[in-house]
Amino acid sequence: MTTYSGTKEFEGATFVKASFKGATLRFSDVSGVTMRSVDVDGLDIDSHDLFFGSLFVNGVDVVPLVDAELNRQFPGRELAKAQTPEGLREGWVAVQSAWQTTVADTPPDLVDAHVEDEWSLAQTLRHLILATDAWLRGGILRTQQPFHEIGQIFTGADEMGFDMSIFRVDPPVYEEILAVRAERQR
Repeated sequence: MTTYSGTKEFEGATFVKASFKGATLRFSDVSGVTMRSVDVDGLDIDSHDLFFGSLFVNGVDVVPLVDAELNRQFPGRELAKAQTPEGLREGWVAVQSAWQTTVADTPPDLVDAHVEDEWSLAQTLRHLILATDAWLRGGILRTQQPFHEIGQIFTGADEMGFDMSIFRVDPPVYEEILAVRAERQR
């Protein structure tokens, strides 16, 4: 299978009777793409940016529908949009509770398992350590070097020029990840 990376050759292109069956797009900009008379059976979209824009299916913006369904599936998720300190505190409690359940209920043999090329639970927890360090220790506390060495930065950061020397090359053991994450949650 051919891999296209870092290309803009398809911007503004028109595809007619082309097959993208089984194709995977990752970290790609598909904003403004128009699809007409296309077979979308099994189309699977996962985007953390979805809720900052619109997605039209047959003329209907489905973002509010997806947002409502995810809020139904994950009670407390709606608190991420809280506008008051009390609401934000309530949201923080809900998030912490959900993570405690996830960590407690995950069998030890699955903490390093990957599903559909996504990060494992251990990697996700390492990324949460990094995010906490970036936003709280770096952004708010202004710590000179806020990052813990086991934090996990996003895929492709080294190609974008980020200094990777502060991060450990060998993955830490799960118990260390849990300990650092717990410390960051205090």
